[in-house]
Amino acid sequence: MGVPVQKEAMMKVGVQLPEVERVVRWPEIERMARQVEDAGFDSIWVGDHLLYEEDGVRKGPWEAFTELAAIAAVTTRVELGPLVAAQPFHEPAMLAKQAATIDEISGGRLTLGLGAGWNRVEFEAFGLPYARRVTRFAEGFEIIRRLLAGETVTFHGEFYDVTECVLLPGSTRPGGTPLMIGSNSPRMLSIALPHVAAWNSWFVDFDNDPGRLPALIASIDEACRLAGRDPADLEKTVALLFQTDGGGDRRLSTNPITGSVGEMAEALHRVAATGIAGVQMVLDPIDQRSIDSMAEVLATFRT
Repeated sequence: MGVPVQKEAMMKVGVQLPEVERVVRWPEIERMARQVEDAGFDSIWVGDHLLYEEDGVRKGPWEAFTELAAIAAVTTRVELGPLVAAQPFHEPAMLAKQAATIDEISGGRLTLGLGAGWNRVEFEAFGLPYARRVTRFAEGFEIIRRLLAGETVTFHGEFYDVTECVLLPGSTRPGGTPLMIGSNSPRMLSIALPHVAAWNSWFVDFDNDPGRLPALIASIDEACRLAGRDPADLEKTVALLFQTDGGGDRRLSTNPITGSVGEMAEALHRVAATGIAGVQMVLDPIDQRSIDSMAEVLATFRT
């Protein structure tokens, strides 16, 4: 089966809030979250990281799940999620409990994005094991998905053990909190694709170029088939980097989308035409002014 064609007007567009681009205190984060919602965006995302080091300089973001809970309490409509949670940072049963609680606070607006992590600096700084992350993920993922689906779980693995674990109170959402896999690794996809509602790729994986998405999507479709999953049933999403005036300092920036409002809206049209169901805008810089600029892009895209 080929890539399903998505109606462009139906493609969801969200915004990732600041991580370590600069120090941002909660009052500004709250203002930006409300601004994103009021502007008509579909979702808000935060990174699940602990510490970065670049050229000997260390920077750290706020803890993702605490931040998501606070954002859930000050918004009413936008979907929410980590982009994505590094499962080996967390005991899986506790991560499922946190996700279920945030989902309740938000009124059923959370998507739990999951990955295995990659940044050795933060693992070592916080005393977390870096080796065999995918094997740890496989065990943790089974516990998390079964708990969020409402099961009582007993699992005795190499890394994690739970006995008659259950999430109470239970979810009011049919099927529980949906899951998203944030990886293009064949092994990670083989673990997650039979179970997740959505897939996500970070912009560096396709050079932030909409023209390179069809090949990436084709590889994900093939991974679905190998996992016994109908590719049409998987929601496909990507992070996309946009740069406005004053940008240029974002870590890991590659090939940002720039230009006029119309040109940036056209980039969204190109992404939508590939069958992508959702975009997380990564903004450089990320502040209230850039959110205003992207609100114009969103309105033009939807016109």
